Amino acid sequence: MIPTRPYRLIVNRRHGTPGVVVLPDGGFRRAKAEITSWPGYAPTPLLPLADVAAAVRLAAVHWKDEGARFGLGSFKALGGAYAVARLLVAELARQGAAANAGTAELEAGAHREATQRVTVTCATDGNHGRSVAWGARRFGCRCVIFVHEGVSQGRRDAIAAHGAEIRVVPGTYDDAVRACREEAARQNWFVVSDTSWEGYTETPRDVMQGYRLMAEEACEQLDSPPTHAFVQGGVGGVAAAVSVHLRARYGADVKVIVVEPEKAACLLASAEAGEAVSVEGELDTLMAGLACGEPSLLAWQELDRGAFAFMAITDDSAVDTMRLLARRDPKVVAGESAVAGLAALLLAAADPLSRAMLGLGTESRVLLFGTEGATDPEAYARLTA
Repeated sequence: MIPTRPYRLIVNRRHGTPGVVVLPDGGFRRAKAEITSWPGYAPTPLLPLADVAAAVRLAAVHWKDEGARFGLGSFKALGGAYAVARLLVAELARQGAAANAGTAELEAGAHREATQRVTVTCATDGNHGRSVAWGARRFGCRCVIFVHEGVSQGRRDAIAAHGAEIRVVPGTYDDAVRACREEAARQNWFVVSDTSWEGYTETPRDVMQGYRLMAEEACEQLDSPPTHAFVQGGVGGVAAAVSVHLRARYGADVKVIVVEPEKAACLLASAEAGEAVSVEGELDTLMAGLACGEPSLLAWQELDRGAFAFMAITDDSAVDTMRLLARRDPKVVAGESAVAGLAALLLAAADPLSRAMLGLGTESRVLLFGTEGATDPEAYARLTA
């Protein structure tokens, strides 16, 4: 269905080994109860791609379409805004302004004098920053978002539209993360990051618990459990959230394959090394949301034993897949970072050795996560023309 292009695939030799509990189920139940109570919440659709399944000789392929999530265009709306809400509630209690504030109170401005003194910040390739900015505006605090110089103007404008101050950092996403951490420490701001590191895990854990709702919805929408899930990598947060949730729901029966751009494959490199490692370079992939060189600590703790395999694909394969979806009937609108899982599936399913390595056969049922729509409309139009 797409041209044959180079890719990398390794099966995780540590798959299934015992590990720490990264995302406790109690935390997910809190996240689900909160997010599903928000105005405008609705499960996103799960689309059957019967033509794809038939073409690659699989029983079923389903696409979880996140393009309409809360009007923000991506699954990230589930994580950043929820973490902002959690942080503000905790900070109001710490200040003595409100012992147990609810998000409806925050939205109504009941504690605006206190929340306006709080500044939240993060680094982003686009979608996470948009979610944090949206949450900050909803719940009444100030927001500063750090982007690296490779983030498109369209994505910067989408963040700024929610009232955030944008600061541009030379270098890569990881450079923006470091700049954000340093400035937050100087200014006593609160970092709301979707990546985690030693000593900083609780807010990213809230972000990931929010992401689990996407997987929960998909499980509820499926008639039969999946056998495989191909999930985008990046720092690993969404892949780890999906891995945790599918294991909680189905045990160890679902093979999770993590997919990254070849120029930013820090999770695949970590799997090869047997420990979390960073990849160097400019990380100049058009899959902007996945242009990350350093794994999240929490995510790696899960994926190190939860992921069945890791794949790295080219930008050309991502563009091929965007065009495939844009030209099918009915059309599926998917941004550059959304298609990595489907691209990897199509490449692997076309190769007998890769099929065997991943256990893909005529009875396989594959779950894919279309993690963003056209979050940069100009880039989408250019790439799918």
